[in-house]
This record gives sequence, C-alpha cells and structure tokens, in this order.
Amino acid sequence: DPHVEIALADARKIKPDAEIEESIATETLPHSAGRIAAQTAKQVVMQRLREAERELILEEFADREGEVFSVNIQRVEPRQVIVDLGRAEAILPVSEQAPTERYRAGLNMKVLLQSVERSAKGPEFIVSRADKLLLKRLFEMEVPEVFNGVVEIVAIAREPGSRSKVAVRARQDGVDPVGSCVGLRGVRIQNIVSELQGEKIDVVAWSKDPNRFIANALSPSQVLHVELDEETESAVAVVPDRQLSLAIGREGQNARLAARLTGWNVDIRSNVDSEAATAERKKAASTGGTGELKLI
Repeated sequence: DPHVEIALADARKIKPDAEIEESIATETLPHSAGRIAAQTAKQVVMQRLREAERELILEEFADREGEVFSVNIQRVEPRQVIVDLGRAEAILPVSEQAPTERYRAGLNMKVLLQSVERSAKGPEFIVSRADKLLLKRLFEMEVPEVFNGVVEIVAIAREPGSRSKVAVRARQDGVDPVGSCVGLRGVRIQNIVSELQGEKIDVVAWSKDPNRFIANALSPSQVLHVELDEETESAVAVVPDRQLSLAIGREGQNARLAARLTGWNVDIRSNVDSEAATAERKKAASTGGTGELKLI
C-alpha cells in the first residue's frame, strides 16, 4: 500500500539503517499549539501593534507643541478634562483650565497643545486653555496682519477667563496695530472673546517710551502723567480723581495687568492726592523738614 508502506531501498534513503517491518517518519507534522499558547501569541502580536501605533502617534504630535487644535470634550473628571485630538486623547488638567469656564461632554473648543510626554501607558498629551500662547495663536488665526508679521504682539498679560492685555506694534509704516487687531466694528476681537467664553481683552499700543507705554497699558482710564524711578523700576501714574477706580480696576486687576504687561511696578494716584503730596513736599522743603522757617 503506497500510502502506508515503502520499499526498503527508498526507506534507507531517509534512514540508512532502516530494517524490514520497521516504521519510519517520512514527514514531520506541524506542531499544533494549545489554546493558552495561541492566546499568548495573540496578546504579544496585539501588544506590538499597539506599541507601533503609539510610536506613530507620538511622532505625529512630537513637533506640534504650541499649536492650536479644535477638540471635542470626551468626558469631565474631577481633576481633569479628557478631550479628543483625533488619533489620540489629551488631558486638560485643572491648572490649565480657565477658572470661569464650565466644561461638559460634547463641547467643542480650541486648546493649545502644551506638551507631549512619553509615559509607561503611552504618549501623554497636555493641553491648555490658560496659557498666554493660546491668546497669541488666536490673534494669529483671526488677524492676518499678525500672522504675516506686519503687526507684532510684543507682550501679553493674562488672567485666564477674566481679562487680558495685549501690547502690539506695527512693523510697517502706515499700519494701525490696534485697529488691525480690533477689526472693523470689533469683529476680529469679538471672535477671540467668544472663543475664550467672554474673557475681556484690551489691545494697547506698545511704545519704547516707558511713560507712554505705561499710560497706554492703564487704558481704558486716562493718564495725566507718569513719574518713573528707573533704579527701582517703579512708576507712579497720575489719573483724574474721577477715574481712579477705573484705573485700578476691580480688586486691582487693571493695575496688576498693566504692571505685568510693562514690567514696571506701577502705583496709581489721583491728581488730587498727587497735588496734595507735591504741596506737602514743597512745604517741607521750605521749612527744612522740621516744621520751622529757615533763617536766611
């Protein structure tokens, strides 16, 4: 029977010492893996595929830090918000959330990709709604002059969700930097305010003259004059008495943002207080500072 029997001469080609009535193996049957071995092999293959996918995602976003992404909120957790970046999920931690914003699943918004990190569970993406760079990127998206470099954003002071001040200057003659950022009837700036859910934004003109820059930074209040002390980098801004509260702002916010924007320690006084202090100094000088008249 050719299926189960073989001639001795053919058998000795496979096994030289084969004998009559002996059984020899002509073929090797493939090893049939058990259920556990097959499951283990499957898990190893899937793990390798997941690792390869993570590496591809990491390479895709590694050089995109500082970019703005339109995302959808997947879920809201006690200490973080999970958003969908497309091929990956990102974390919006409490420290990078605007205090006045309310997040809910399904909400669409723009976020700044702040950092890309490698962790044991794969790539970890941190996004922000509170970073000053987000505000700058939104201006670049809404204002063509900023994107093209015709108008430069020199400095930004921001209290996320509440108020921001942006100092701009024109790098080309004949361009109004503030008007370019605000837009016709405020359309451009209103789009940015809407994206930041009502955060107020003051756009002021930057100046290399500290007096003028500090006066501009305290808008919308009017500044009569500024006194500088370059040694201590402090300044005293004198404003009309009726606009003192406007210059200081609610809980000192306007003055605080102006100080951050300019880099000077700004003290605000009304013209009434300033005149009274000046008169007091003149009086003290005329009396030698002792309250008595000087003999000449």
